[in-house]
Amino acid sequence: MAVEIDRREVYRYLGLRGAEPDAATAAAVEEAVRLLDAVVEPKQISRRFLLKRLDDGALDIEGLRVESKALSKNLEGCREVFLMAATLGIGPDRLIARAQAEGAMSRAMALQAAAAAMIEAWCDDVNAELARQAKARGRSLRPRFSPGYGDFSLEAQPGIFRLLGAQRNIGITLTDSLLMLPTKSVTAVIGIADVGEAACPTGCAACEKTDCAYRTRKDDP
Repeated sequence: MAVEIDRREVYRYLGLRGAEPDAATAAAVEEAVRLLDAVVEPKQISRRFLLKRLDDGALDIEGLRVESKALSKNLEGCREVFLMAATLGIGPDRLIARAQAEGAMSRAMALQAAAAAMIEAWCDDVNAELARQAKARGRSLRPRFSPGYGDFSLEAQPGIFRLLGAQRNIGITLTDSLLMLPTKSVTAVIGIADVGEAACPTGCAACEKTDCAYRTRKDDP
């Protein structure tokens, strides 16, 4: 299953930030996309849960306690959330490792950037389907928010994995440092709000790290 990606996103991950790529870079990206299309196995799992706010300000998602001011702000007005996990499978990791082992660092960099754009595009596809489900219930979605973003700690990962059965259902595992394998995998919390609720900033606009090399121009302060 191929995942359609915007080449401008790949160039952004390569650090071009809106600049036109030279012919060699463009060719390397097209080759990376071709190679990835042959090996990716996009999978996802998502489930809806009640959201509770505890007296001490923490959030509770089906027994998963989260202390995060940024996530709490993102979920203002929400009584339910979707938890989601998505992955491209082990194929991209193997391609990148092979390129590195062969000393083909330009190919490895192009693969890394294209795979990063591809997992985000796959998450966008999953997000769009969840938005359709929410709309059918007269609801709307807040921007997805992942562990490791802002003050939303990676310590939430085991709880998210437990609630979704992520390892059993789509084959993602957690390392001792709470990173995911395959590496091109994402978990996220998505708030479900009443239609008409004020929208929260999305993407780079929601992040306080304004000096990030991957920040998009349209979200620059």
